[in-house]
Amino acid sequence: MIYLIGDLQGCCDALERLLATLDFSPSRDRLYLLGDLVNRGPRSKDVLHTLQRCGDAAACLLGNHDLHLLAMAHGASPVRRGDTVQDILDAPDRDDMLQWLRHQRLALQEHGWLMVHAGVAPQWDAALTLKLAGEVEAELRGAQAGEFLRVMYGNEPARWTDALQGHDRLRNAVNTLTRLRFCSVDGHMEFAAKESAEQAPTGYLPWFEVPGRKTEGVPIAFGHWSTLGLVNRPDLLALDTGCVWGGQLTAARVDGGRREIIQVPCEQARKPG
Repeated sequence: MIYLIGDLQGCCDALERLLATLDFSPSRDRLYLLGDLVNRGPRSKDVLHTLQRCGDAAACLLGNHDLHLLAMAHGASPVRRGDTVQDILDAPDRDDMLQWLRHQRLALQEHGWLMVHAGVAPQWDAALTLKLAGEVEAELRGAQAGEFLRVMYGNEPARWTDALQGHDRLRNAVNTLTRLRFCSVDGHMEFAAKESAEQAPTGYLPWFEVPGRKTEGVPIAFGHWSTLGLVNRPDLLALDTGCVWGGQLTAARVDGGRREIIQVPCEQARKPG
């Protein structure tokens, strides 16, 4: 059985509840976690331990909070107010957890689904999405990961062009894959707005509504956008349903041509604001 699962953000109680509801078996089932495994919730370390124990039965994408954890661990970013990953940073097996995290993916295409944490630029097709994700993954796994994490932050360049090179190219790829919600028709990304799709800033659209995007017709699953809520349409699955905010943790079973949504309630770990 194949399950795609939305943002956990350190909510291990909800993850354990979901796995029990699914009657999860690592010998039978395959889980795809769509990023933001850690941070804001109360049990980030336990989330990583649980997923590590799943072995090859769990494939995890990296979200913006997961990259932020790696940046903090490399001294590339300070711990911010509201971060809840100190349990990982202080753990005796910290290095093992961080090494495991560094080897997770930023995009996958399996079982008929292109999977990302946040979004895909309108100029990207599936092949380019996977290529750019692979370039970032190579940086994270390499000897210069700390240098890359120090230059990862920032909103520019906010629009993809094929001419982008070096850190600008990688930063644009990271922002697209892990932060994107709204962009203009020509692909200029807007990062300030975090409201629902109906409250798009003037001149911007939800990235998946941009006409003529190159992944149109490609089934895409993503998380990241809790105010968007569950979107379940033939070519799109949005699965961040606000677990850390007291919403639900959502899984979608997608094997055998089926589409089954499974949700479990979540305790509120954070309040908006």
